[in-house]
Amino acid sequence: MRYPGRVVKVGETDARIVKALKTALNKALVLRGSEAIVLEPDNPAFGPQMKQAVKLFQARHLDEQGQPLKTDGEVGSLTWAALFGPADVPQHVQPHDPLLVTVLAVAGSQADAGVREQPRNSNRGPEVDDYLRRAGMQPGVAWCCAFTYWCFDEASRQTGQANPMFKTAGCLHHWQNAPGQGARRLLARDAVADPGRVQPGAIFIMDFGGGLGHTGLVERIEGGYIHTIEGNTDASQGREGGGVYRLQRKLASINKGFIDYA
Repeated sequence: MRYPGRVVKVGETDARIVKALKTALNKALVLRGSEAIVLEPDNPAFGPQMKQAVKLFQARHLDEQGQPLKTDGEVGSLTWAALFGPADVPQHVQPHDPLLVTVLAVAGSQADAGVREQPRNSNRGPEVDDYLRRAGMQPGVAWCCAFTYWCFDEASRQTGQANPMFKTAGCLHHWQNAPGQGARRLLARDAVADPGRVQPGAIFIMDFGGGLGHTGLVERIEGGYIHTIEGNTDASQGREGGGVYRLQRKLASINKGFIDYA
């Protein structure tokens, strides 16, 4: 059964969804004796007992990447995939917008080339300096957003069109000003509820407080996970890493939202 595009929790009113979940939970848990939780599929209520069953399932199962599920008694995309299989949650692998296809190709070329800061931990290097200058900044500062701008600018030059991205090297500055460029913003909570709304080529924004943030490009979406191409990071997924990397992040780890220039 396909993921309905929202988190399913206590109070759900769609009897068809509740019945499918109860049937799947009964099959997955198979408990007996005093521990038994037997749900009635024909009862359309998502109540406390069903929440308890969901929490038990989450405690005993991993997501498709082998990571623990959040034990909250709510059925989001990761729990749905664990119950019904990853094919029943959103999978997006290719942008529909030709410019964004080129943006991801440009970004991927930098990841494949293994761009790194020179020297380490300096926010400098031939490519890094170019990213920053293109975004209107002097070399030597955090450059994740400048990398994203450079990818859009290179793609726009290659395709002979104007760069639609707001020119900035600041992640949160970008978030504030992107709508003025015609971009659409998707709040983090709405993306978690419905991963199908996140498209390849979108830009994720993370907010760490105090004006600090991190950003990168979404290469593809697999249910509750996004695969990204990012600058100024590393395998630790930090915001002050030393290169351009392809990474995988839980969708729920993106706490600000997404910007879409499609």
